Amino acid sequence: MVDQVNSLEELGAVASDAAPAAEAVAEPREPMRDALGRAYATGKRKDAVARVWIKPGSGKVVVNGKEMNKYFARPVLQMILRQPFQVAGVEDQFDVMATVKGGGLSGQAGAVKHGVSKALQLYDPSLRGALKAAGFLTRDSRVVERKKFGKRKARRSFQFSKR
Repeated sequence: MVDQVNSLEELGAVASDAAPAAEAVAEPREPMRDALGRAYATGKRKDAVARVWIKPGSGKVVVNGKEMNKYFARPVLQMILRQPFQVAGVEDQFDVMATVKGGGLSGQAGAVKHGVSKALQLYDPSLRGALKAAGFLTRDSRVVERKKFGKRKARRSFQFSKR
């Protein structure tokens, strides 16, 4: 049989008796680094997957064995890669070594950006707030829609012909 609660004081007493107050103590995040002092993360965008290692250095970025300026020749793609460092305020403090597969150059740049952001946050957990606020830790889940049967593309129909 359930006891009736007639006032807020009784409700508070019942609630405190039923379950002890769970104190939400947030433990500080630990930096995650390997034996060489590097942080590793995987970044994804469209069909591209990037494996990214960062370590303290002079700001050199190597993608698939090539300098960033050679691999991502377009200035827009280079800007995308620099964004996480600018937001975190650690420009030219980390060297990046990335291998990226799949997709096109734009997707690959987004994947490296995602991987760098995750690796920065693992290397120094105090940077997490700025990177999360900028939306760099969220994987952009937009991918190409599949083609449907009876259609020319995913949604585009064949040209209508009356005769």
